[in-house]
Amino acid sequence: MQRIYFDNAATTSLDPIVLEAMMPFLTEKFGNPSSIYSYGRETRMAVETARKTVAKILNANPAEIFFTSGGTESSNMAIHAAIRDLGCKHIITSVIEHHAVSHTVSHLDCLDEVKVSHVKLLPNGHIDIDDLEKLLAAAEEKTLVTLMHANNEIGNILDLHIIGNLCKLYNAIFHSDTVQTVGHFPIDLRNTPVHFITGAAHKFHGPKGVGIIYINENIRIKPFVHGGGQERNMRAGTENIYGIVGFAKALELANTNYETDSAYIGTIKYYMHEQLKKHIPGVGFNGDTLGNSLYTVLSVSFPKTEKSEMILFNLDINNICASGGSACTSGADAGSHVIRAVNNNPNQLTVRFSFSKYNTKAEVDTVVEKLKELV
Repeated sequence: MQRIYFDNAATTSLDPIVLEAMMPFLTEKFGNPSSIYSYGRETRMAVETARKTVAKILNANPAEIFFTSGGTESSNMAIHAAIRDLGCKHIITSVIEHHAVSHTVSHLDCLDEVKVSHVKLLPNGHIDIDDLEKLLAAAEEKTLVTLMHANNEIGNILDLHIIGNLCKLYNAIFHSDTVQTVGHFPIDLRNTPVHFITGAAHKFHGPKGVGIIYINENIRIKPFVHGGGQERNMRAGTENIYGIVGFAKALELANTNYETDSAYIGTIKYYMHEQLKKHIPGVGFNGDTLGNSLYTVLSVSFPKTEKSEMILFNLDINNICASGGSACTSGADAGSHVIRAVNNNPNQLTVRFSFSKYNTKAEVDTVVEKLKELV
């Protein structure tokens, strides 16, 4: 049986066009970009061309884009820099952040380097903006606000402009984990009040192990990784050339095909939503499913029965890939901190289905048929 891959929020397959762009740098163009001879100059040029491509698509200055190993490193870098270099002594975050953010914040909290506040959530999983303003108004020390642009488990989208302007008003630093939105939505950094955003190529059909951090040109921070002078002294270590070239190519494709792809993937999500409602009694959905939400993610709650307890395992046996919450922890299923925060119903089981341009309605039909048996 053909495998059905409905876990695109965890990672996506590499687009063949992206692989083609990477191939020369995996074969004959192998020079170290820090070398001064032609082999090195050729790879240095590839890195800088990629940086310009990414900056142009995100409407940023190339000097504000730095390549990293992925979203986790980028978020760590931003949060640590805000505390160490920008004088933040207080962090406002939410309980539904990705672990790359929440574990970093907890680590700093344990070291007693910061005071941490959690903004309240509305019943639909969105951030309570009034509560955020209260927390900002009450803060006596310089504050870092770190809130994700779109939640990787339930898909809820945050308005970066509203949050960014609030941060501006209270002179706070704003970091947003945009790993689920870079490559999925148009982002215009010149007109978005944010200090740091992050991206990871493997979320939009690029390679794993490469990401970006955007650092607004009005702030000055020190490196997180020390050593050589790579990435304009901001991140030491020989550049991941083929990854960087792949990141830029994948972002370029995502940007060019945004209208078509997002409309198509959206129809798959809404179709699955309809079919589940029609065929599975007692089914529910988490987050602002049909409202301000990712067109790629559908978080579904199934009634808990003896049959449905093993739902993910049974889907897997039937060659269907989905996740029980956040994919980054799928091996040891400790349950999802996000689902606990937005839907703490012990009689429901949550499965996240996430889609890409390669999925079809026929696959949805197959999965819904299987779910009818399993639930």
